[in-house]
Amino acid sequence: MADYTQPALNPELARRNKRIAITGLVIAASMVGLAYASVPLYQLFCQVTGFGGTPGKATDNPKGVIDRQMTVRFDSNVANDLAWTVKAAPSVTDKIGAVDTVNYIATNHSDKPITGMAVFNVSPENAGVYFNKIECFCFTEQTLQPGETVDMPIVFFVDPELDDNHELATIKEITLSYTFYASEKGES
Repeated sequence: MADYTQPALNPELARRNKRIAITGLVIAASMVGLAYASVPLYQLFCQVTGFGGTPGKATDNPKGVIDRQMTVRFDSNVANDLAWTVKAAPSVTDKIGAVDTVNYIATNHSDKPITGMAVFNVSPENAGVYFNKIECFCFTEQTLQPGETVDMPIVFFVDPELDDNHELATIKEITLSYTFYASEKGES
């Protein structure tokens, strides 16, 4: 009769196998955690650095106004699954550093309440770090009732330090673009 018993594992080999298994589990758990944290961390990184045309957040403009003019254009895009129309604010031409307020106008065309939100970017990308929003509706869920129309204000300024950036010396126009989509909450 054949002997089917396995030889005893070497204690050192067993300890190494256990260490490799635990290391693998820690790496897998870390990757899952980073996947969940990546969106808020990327958002924070972009807001702090202006990366990807992300404007900065400010409470006011402490640096004053300079004589150079800048036109800020506004754009809006609405995802197909959101029954809203959003009219972008008209362009504004003002001195760099001046604080301006504009309104986007959103309308819910469905027969039920719909919750949506917006993400934004600035182009040209390297101007994003100089575009500062004091008040904005971005990343905030907003529920519009059936047929409701609302003003969505943005208070902003272009940082006068833009004038010191020689790469942006010929820039005369910045575009702030919002993309609106149905939030995960969906319909209220």
